[in-house]
Parts: sequence; structure tokens; C-alpha cells
Amino acid sequence: MIDYEKYLVRKPIYESCSGVKNRQSPVMTYMSQAQVPEADCYLEFGWIYGLPEPNPHVLEHVHDFDEIIMHFGGSPYTSRDLGAEIEFYIGGQPITFNTTTSVFIPKGVPHGPLTWKKFARPHVQMVIMLGAGNNGPTISQRDLGEATVGLPRKTSDTDFEEYVVRTPVREVGRGVKNRQMPTMTYMNRHLVLGANYYLECGWIYGMPEPNPHVFEHVHNYNEVVIHFGSDPDNPEELGGEIEYCVNGQPLTFSTTSGLFIPKGVKHGPLTWNKYTRPHVEMTLIMGAGTYREVWSAETFGGHKK
Repeated sequence: MIDYEKYLVRKPIYESCSGVKNRQSPVMTYMSQAQVPEADCYLEFGWIYGLPEPNPHVLEHVHDFDEIIMHFGGSPYTSRDLGAEIEFYIGGQPITFNTTTSVFIPKGVPHGPLTWKKFARPHVQMVIMLGAGNNGPTISQRDLGEATVGLPRKTSDTDFEEYVVRTPVREVGRGVKNRQMPTMTYMNRHLVLGANYYLECGWIYGMPEPNPHVFEHVHNYNEVVIHFGSDPDNPEELGGEIEYCVNGQPLTFSTTSGLFIPKGVKHGPLTWNKYTRPHVEMTLIMGAGTYREVWSAETFGGHKK
């Protein structure tokens, strides 16, 4: 009999991005094969408290895996306001944003440096390596050859602005009080052509009504669900207590947590037992690029709920 507790990450690993001032350093790893051997992605995030020093501390590099980088505003009531202005080079092209933004970086595309131009309030930086289950591809990056002198230069005709999502799609969920509804979809194949991943997130403002509003269902894709708190001074504190059933087994947690759900495994209902402060629920589906693929007729055993 499987104990599904093995898929729940209650405590992060602190292993990446050390020695940087004015940000959480090291950052928090909430999904990896070191924590969940079956996991096929690596997910880490951390709070930015001010203008980082050094700035930039993320320089140009490249991976052999697809990657999603998200900068997430820290206020539940102005969710699209990042609280900073950032310049990020992708393929030698400078991209500037000041809103909650996700960026899809296909494998083999150089990216960096990433520089904070302005800072107004704390926010979160999240890095997701897709298909990589450990931090090796993040830290031991493929050699770019000679060190870049000055800023990178664009050598491709690709407009990398097409890989940037500044405005989310609002398509998931209706009729739930005390949470962001519809939620914010920040990555899918319609937003970024070629991104075969579905990423959506939303703030919880209080005890949701109805509760639960997520019932038992199943996907044909691996899924990662992250619940993280809004206190930059206590980043492991969730701000609530949640019970999430996985194949009928209730898993209860009250800290920032990551849950890996293998394809074909039933999960839900998801119930809030307590609420103390705003927090975020984020869902990543790997291999599904659209809402229809994620929420197919088979999701609830032949009919949708």
C-alpha cells in the first residue's frame, strides 16, 4: 500500500543562490528528486527584500531543459503589481517588466543577466526547471565558452518578447468566495507557442466558500501543487491549515508546501481547516498546454464538475 505522504514536501532544502544580500539566500527548494524521487521537475523560490547585492547576481547562462521563471507580487490585493522593475536578457534581447510576470525559456536559449532596476516592496522569484529533477542543471550550467564581456548581444531573429507573459488569462474557477476567482493562468500553449505546460495560481483571502470547492479528480499528466505564504519574514509559514486527499489518503499541512501528484493518481477534495493570513495556491501541469487538455471529460471520470 502506498503512503502518499512521500509526495508531500513540508520542509524546503536550502541549497541554491547563496551569498546575496537583500533577498532570501539560499532560496527554498520545494520540489526535486532529492525530496520526491519520482519528480520530473525542480522548483525553487525565494523572497526579494530589497535591491539585491550584487546586482545582477544571475549572469548569462544556458540549460539543456525548458525553464519557467516567474516573478510574483507579494500583495494579495494588487496581485499584478510586482513591486519592482526588472531587466532580463533572453537570447541577448533585453526584456523589462514591472508586473507579476512569467517567462518561458526553451532549452538551449541563453538567458541573463537579470537586473533589478527598481524596488518598492517584497516579491517572490520562482525558478522551475522542467524535466530536471535536481539542482545540477541549475548550478552546473552548460559552458557558454568565453566569459561574456559587457551585456549580451542578440544574434537571433527570434523576438523573445513572445516568451513573456505579463497579463494572465482568467479561465479557471467560478463562484468561490474569499479566493481569487477565476485564477491567473501565467503559462499555457496559447500564451507562449511551444510551451507544453500549464501554470495557474491564485490568492486565498479567507476561508473559501464553498469549502471544499476542489473535489476528487485525476489527470493524465504529472502535477505539482504549491501552497506558499505571504510573510517575507517567515517564508515557511503558510497562513492556514489545509487537508488534501491523495487517492483517499488525507494529507494535512500548515506550512508552505509542495505536493507532487503522479499522472493517474486521484486527488481531492482539498479543504481549508484554518485560515490566518493570505496565501497562494499554484498548480503546474507538465505535458498539458491548454485548459481543455488539463480539464478533459475524463478528469472527473467521464464528466466535469
